[in-house]
Amino acid sequence: MAPNFDEGDSLFNFVVQDGYGVKGMVDLGLSKVPTPYIQPSKERIDKQNSRTCPFQPIDLSKLNGPEHDRVAEEIARAAATLGFFQVVNHGVPIELLEKLKDTAHSFFGQAPEKKALYRKGASPSPLVKYGTSFLPEKEKALEWKDYISMTYTNDVEALQQWPKECNEVSLEYLKTSLKMVRKLLEVLMENLGVKPDNSKIDALIGLNMVNMNFYPTCPNPELTVGVGRHSDMGTLTVLLQDGIGGLYVKVEEDIEDVGKKGEWMEIPPIDGALVINVGDALQIISNGTYKSAEHRVRTTSDKSRVSIPIFTIPKPTEKIGPLPELVERDGARFRELVFQDYMSNFFSNAHDGKKSLHFAQVNN
Repeated sequence: MAPNFDEGDSLFNFVVQDGYGVKGMVDLGLSKVPTPYIQPSKERIDKQNSRTCPFQPIDLSKLNGPEHDRVAEEIARAAATLGFFQVVNHGVPIELLEKLKDTAHSFFGQAPEKKALYRKGASPSPLVKYGTSFLPEKEKALEWKDYISMTYTNDVEALQQWPKECNEVSLEYLKTSLKMVRKLLEVLMENLGVKPDNSKIDALIGLNMVNMNFYPTCPNPELTVGVGRHSDMGTLTVLLQDGIGGLYVKVEEDIEDVGKKGEWMEIPPIDGALVINVGDALQIISNGTYKSAEHRVRTTSDKSRVSIPIFTIPKPTEKIGPLPELVERDGARFRELVFQDYMSNFFSNAHDGKKSLHFAQVNN
């Protein structure tokens, strides 16, 4: 007998504790969204009245030629305004990206008990977590999403401990993307007038995770969100979208010919492109030059959607703060803190705007 999904405890046990996820609930046949997933009106995404981001994808292959300076300026301008941009000719094989999307669909298409092996509190590896929503124990309204999260330590442990259904393709995606991330950080550091070196970049990307997100079809997408508004806590995020789309970004400040402060705009899917966005750590380190923008994800009634982000994050023990060269020039807008403290604050304010960045600001 199917649980009553409008009863909080019954739904929570089925979706979260038993590991069936949102997909398990949808597979039973739903004609309407259960009450715990209905978002407050102000958090719902109005697809009809949103705009599409006009930024064209940036061709990273041109960093290696005579157009280096122009492309570097495009990257820095996007990071300093919207905080999001798309890249092509990035060095990650297109065939790999297609395989990743297929693998994600296959993983979430497995029997619930196979995925539930990795649920919180039961996973055989501390590096792997299968779950749903963001922090379902704390959220007032749940997100219409299941995910598998894989933390990287080294190649051997990744191949041994990540799920065999997706370990090889996820590891290749991570390793090829990190080469691109290092190149982007070099460009962004140089734009700040800071000489990039391996030790600085290593400190910024000392912890890396690959997630596979699955957004099942939803009977009432106008009432739900796949992911609620949030900013990423790390340095740079790399995101592979599928062709369905649904990623929305909040404009942090007026951008000429792009959007007004407070508007939400969609980052459209582009074949072969990867989405890059600035995280909180990079906004702090850049002393506010680069913008970690709030973003969120809508659901759809047409097809199930997947996305595969890579989160590059400072190690928890790393001290982060504005680079000394920037403080000397402009004064400190953020205070130095151990990243573990920032992470704790981030998770305690899950999906609550940008409270964590305010926590790091000077005189706050």
